[in-house]
Amino acid sequence: MSRLDGKIAIVTGAGSGIGRATVDLFRGHGATVVGADLKGADVECDAGSEEAVKALIDEVVEQHGRLDVMFANAGVSGGFDGIFDQDENTWAEILRVNLIGPAMAIKHAAPAMKKSGGGSIIATASVAGLRSGAGGPAYTASKAGVINLVKIAAQQMSGANVRVNAICPGLIETGMTQFIYDHARAKGNEGEIGKLNPLRRGGEPEEIAAAALFLASDEASYVNGHALVVDGGLSSSHPYTRQVYGRTAS
Repeated sequence: MSRLDGKIAIVTGAGSGIGRATVDLFRGHGATVVGADLKGADVECDAGSEEAVKALIDEVVEQHGRLDVMFANAGVSGGFDGIFDQDENTWAEILRVNLIGPAMAIKHAAPAMKKSGGGSIIATASVAGLRSGAGGPAYTASKAGVINLVKIAAQQMSGANVRVNAICPGLIETGMTQFIYDHARAKGNEGEIGKLNPLRRGGEPEEIAAAALFLASDEASYVNGHALVVDGGLSSSHPYTRQVYGRTAS
């Protein structure tokens, strides 16, 4: 069954990982999809720039007459440095791409969707946005912001038939997390990846794409203002380590 027949969709961060998997899956379900990224996608776009995001949305609407799905997926990690190691510029860039970018996607996609009767906006958050222990300080703060962004946006879209939701992935092998996987493989510890969650494995980009497909489709017609966690059960418990000033202790 094609779940997105006739839908027009934009996916940012489409050059690799979750974004690329989502583009492929959406197209396989009948959607016309424009993938955007700094490189490696259909169009070049800086997802943290309001001007670039607006131009992308305007171009898609002009070419296709409507916009039904906006997946604001692009993001950067900024590494795992502690709060005393990340400077103002690092914070500003991570927040620009990870939080301001989705906000601008919502700002400019929602009016286009309202004109054509409604639509679905999805933003990539993270389990790091739920609690500490899954990312650096700026990254964690940005993803917590995304979770609350979709809630307030869903409320402010009241009456527009535009749904706004987030996905919170756990550890997924993408370009952003490749260094974790490469390090584990180099040490012969690949089998340890993901062992902190009950499924005892890392996730695949296609598993997040499947969640995005659900939220984009009419099957999720009553899902709104929600952060869908896809993490193998990782966030169902607390981390096994505690943070001590200046170091991490078991």
